[in-house]
Amino acid sequence: MADWLSLAAAPTFAFMALASGVLSTGAPEPLCTTAGQGMTMNPMLLMYVLMSVFHLAPWLRLLDRWRIGRRLMTAAERYLP
Repeated sequence: MADWLSLAAAPTFAFMALASGVLSTGAPEPLCTTAGQGMTMNPMLLMYVLMSVFHLAPWLRLLDRWRIGRRLMTAAERYLP
């Protein structure tokens, strides 16, 4: 159950990043303003994108297991009559 629950984090944070980027109504806060022209970005959008990236590990493990299983199946099919 915990394995499947861990798969829910990355898509949830990705959806929240999309929602906070699309639905943001306030002016973006300037980042790095000491260099003159600062980069403006919604801080919640940045947080959700980073959280989504940090929670990709369970998905990468699942894809790796799927790829290895598929490779083993292909190798076994070569030896079938």
